[in-house]
This record gives sequence, C-alpha cells and structure tokens, in this order.
Amino acid sequence: MEWLTLAGFAMAVIAAGSTGAMFPPGDWYTRIEKPTWTPPDWLFPLAWTVLYAAIVYAAWRVSDALPAQIAAAGLAFWAAQIALNALWSPVFFGLHQPGAALIVLVGLWIAVAACVVLFLAIDTVAGLLMVPYLIWVSFAGALNYWIWRRNPSTLSGRTA
Repeated sequence: MEWLTLAGFAMAVIAAGSTGAMFPPGDWYTRIEKPTWTPPDWLFPLAWTVLYAAIVYAAWRVSDALPAQIAAAGLAFWAAQIALNALWSPVFFGLHQPGAALIVLVGLWIAVAACVVLFLAIDTVAGLLMVPYLIWVSFAGALNYWIWRRNPSTLSGRTA
C-alpha cells in the first residue's frame, strides 16, 4: 500500500511536469526581453527533476503521519500546488500571458508555503524537503514579474 501511495504522488508530479513538455518555451520566449539573471535553459529540467523528487518524497512521508488532520490539510495544499504548477506552463508559455501566469504563481507560492509550514509541523524532513521548492517558486515569481513588467505587449499575447 505504501508503494502505491508513493506511485500516486509520483504520477501526480509527472502529470504536472508534463505540461512543461506540452507547452515548451518556444520562439515567443526567445524573443521577449528577459533579465540577465535568467538561468540557462538547461538548468530548468535539472532543477525540476530534483524538486519534483523532493516533493514526492515529502508528500509520501506525510501521507501516513499523525495527527491526521494536519496531514490531510498539508496534503490538500500539496494537491493544490501540483494543480497550480500544472497550470502555470500553459498560461505562461501556451497563452503567452505572463500577467495571468503571475497570478497562478502567487497561488502556487501560497500553497507551497502552506505545505512547508504544515509539513514541518508533522515531519521535519518533509518540511525541509519543500523549502528548496519554495525558494525556486520565489525566484520564478521574481523572473515572471520582471518579464511581465518589461514585456507589456505580451499581455495581449503578441510581441513586436
């Protein structure tokens, strides 16, 4: 049963991560203005692989924990962050809407922060495993915000 739970968390993460493959950055992203501190393209899949592995393991550790009410709340925020994570790529890369994607990202940040707090209350290791994800989402938020502010024509989905 434990391995089925782990597999379930892994499948949720794979489904969320697949939106990145379905909506790759593409030509639109290469043309828009980005800050000098934008990570190189090769870093994104590497970072996400490590982060996804950590958040799967964190959820798995919490899934059997007590008190059950706190674990259920933590896993509800975990499910919310996976859904918002899956939504971000289609909004940002698919629709070319960095402003709308920023709204998604704020919700994602709140859900991840809630996971960190609730997971720490249940299992220190699980909570700490979520911290790099919160840092990455914070960085992604700053990057998303910068792109949105510096590329106002992208609000309509068109670039010059």
